Amino acid sequence: MHRLMLVSRFARRKAFTLVELMIVVVIVAILAAIAFPIYRGSLNEARLSEGIGGVGSIHSACRVKMSLNALETGMTLEDLGFDVGDDGDLDTRYFDADDYNLNVTAPDAYTISVTLPGTNLVYEIDQDGNETENSTITTGDIE
Repeated sequence: MHRLMLVSRFARRKAFTLVELMIVVVIVAILAAIAFPIYRGSLNEARLSEGIGGVGSIHSACRVKMSLNALETGMTLEDLGFDVGDDGDLDTRYFDADDYNLNVTAPDAYTISVTLPGTNLVYEIDQDGNETENSTITTGDIE
């Protein structure tokens, strides 16, 4: 009889207790604390891919200049034919021409790098197509 009364009492209950709600809130907070940094890192690396596209354009322009024997030490993006002014060829949602660095050290040697503004995410490529990517996310990265 006592067991039957206990079951019927819980069967009639239609609301959650404060403890049950607090447990759910804590679980959701823990999951959010784990997922947010992962999401943020993925978002910044996706943004960097926009800059990698710009590096690809610069790399192609350098290869053309090299094939014409016209690549010279100290060349700039403007020398390659890029408009680096406001709303220039390399200006995108997350990048502008100032974020790109072209370093021509010889007629057949150069490196191109891009840094995602507000982060330490850097992508670099050389004349042979060797790529390096520093993808360490720090606190305070852009949103």
